[in-house]
Amino acid sequence: MSKELDVAKRAKVIEWLKTEVLDQVSRLFKAMWEGSTSRIGDSLASLIMSSYILGRRLGISYTDLDQQLLNKLRKHRQEGHQLEDWYQDISALEEHMRKR
Repeated sequence: MSKELDVAKRAKVIEWLKTEVLDQVSRLFKAMWEGSTSRIGDSLASLIMSSYILGRRLGISYTDLDQQLLNKLRKHRQEGHQLEDWYQDISALEEHMRKR
C-alpha cells in the first residue's frame, strides 16, 4: 500500500472513530432518558471502547492511557474533587483501576 493511501486510511479511521464516540454519547443520553439500565451500560462500554481505540489510533497506548487516567484520578482525589468529597467515586475508580 502506498504511503498516501495509508495516511488517507488512517485519517478515515480516526474520523470514523470520532463519529462513534459522538454516536455513543447520543445513545447514552437516550438510554438515560428512557431509564434503560442495560442500554446505559452498553452505551458506556461502547464509549469507553471507542475512546481507547481512538487513543491508540492517535498514538497513545492502552497502558499509557490507563496511566494518564490514574494520574488524573490521583490529582482529582488530592485536590478534593466534589465527587470524591460526596461519594468517594474518584478513589473507588482509582482502586478499581489499580486492581486490574
